[in-house]
Amino acid sequence: MDDGMCGGFFAVNVKPENRQSFLNASIFEAQCVVSEDAEVFQFHIMVDATNPNRFYFYEVFRDEAAVQNHWESEVFKKWLNTVQPMLDREIEIIA
Repeated sequence: MDDGMCGGFFAVNVKPENRQSFLNASIFEAQCVVSEDAEVFQFHIMVDATNPNRFYFYEVFRDEAAVQNHWESEVFKKWLNTVQPMLDREIEIIA
């Protein structure tokens, strides 16, 4: 049994005119993930202190399989399809 959890830290830049729509979609996704996915232990959305259109996501999963399950879930796919046109650039994987 592998007891190691996996975490991810991501940065997302959003077009200023899409800020609130992006935030609404992201909060909805976070609520769904936290309430429906027992293998996601933490899901945080933070706003950059100097750029209100830059967001950070910090997620902690049970293991690597849980990460893959999250990325393949309908909730994640719907979020990504919704926010993709709102992004100012590609999602940045920090860690």
